[in-house]
Amino acid sequence: MTPASSLTRTIKSKALELGFSHVGVARAESLGEEGARLQQWLTRGYHGTMEWMQKNLEKRSDLRQIVPNARSVVSLAMNYYTPVERFENAETGKISRYAWGDDYHLVMTSRIQQLVGCITSERPGAGARFYVDTGPVMDKAWAVRAGIGWLGKHTNVITKEYGSWVFLGEIILDLELEYDEPMADFCGTCTACIGACPTGAIVEPYVLDSTKCISYLTIEHKGEIPIELKPEFENWVYGCDICQDVCPWNRFQQPTREHAFFPRSENVNPQLSELISIPAEEFTRRFKKSPIKRTKREGLVRNAKAAQEGKTSKGTI
Repeated sequence: MTPASSLTRTIKSKALELGFSHVGVARAESLGEEGARLQQWLTRGYHGTMEWMQKNLEKRSDLRQIVPNARSVVSLAMNYYTPVERFENAETGKISRYAWGDDYHLVMTSRIQQLVGCITSERPGAGARFYVDTGPVMDKAWAVRAGIGWLGKHTNVITKEYGSWVFLGEIILDLELEYDEPMADFCGTCTACIGACPTGAIVEPYVLDSTKCISYLTIEHKGEIPIELKPEFENWVYGCDICQDVCPWNRFQQPTREHAFFPRSENVNPQLSELISIPAEEFTRRFKKSPIKRTKREGLVRNAKAAQEGKTSKGTI
């Protein structure tokens, strides 16, 4: 066994021990094709008000500009699916499944830090940098290159073992490792996600117009929600799971073993009226260590009002 294969085996074993569901390794090299697609996506204005997406394009396309002499990218996935059903009615808001429990940034970061510690104990002086959706790194592109899964037509990474219900992170290393092969695309002729999107945000296979995406509008978007899209919100107040709910590959979903992702009871079926009038101190208490704090109280109230107004315009409440 070579030093590279031995270290790779150690890293993968430790990653699974720490609770990651999948781990793969890719060679650190230029993301030429993926970078070109990103540039085209930005040119079409599909990033909306996410101005930060236009920054550090050279780093996104070549992470060797982040870690000098980078040799490998360890891509990590963590399953977050919980088999809890929503009770849907006109008065109830919907929160994306990923935000039912604790913030994945906190959970994954602590585990990745431990994994980096394991690596540097094996290779003292190794250069390492890690990200959990927090820097100029194309998480999904690296997950695909590392064989974690393939990019679905809804632009989420799909794994054979857990469907698309996974969080992603990566470690960039200046060490040679044993590399995995990318996985084939198994979407085939299916277009279920495209047909199910109520706002038509998936404008073509593998291309998402964020300015129409409910998830973007309720989390990242700054400003008012376009009035013409409110009737299509279907009571989503933070994120949206529609394209994942209809994906045939998610029939292979498995319950997560990570307790931090288990749903907080008040997050599964929140009342729109409660969210619209939620006091600042209650918002702080209720969403402590939750991804929902990202949108702030004002954003959540805006979203709940938009969902309610959308229902009103359709004449259902």
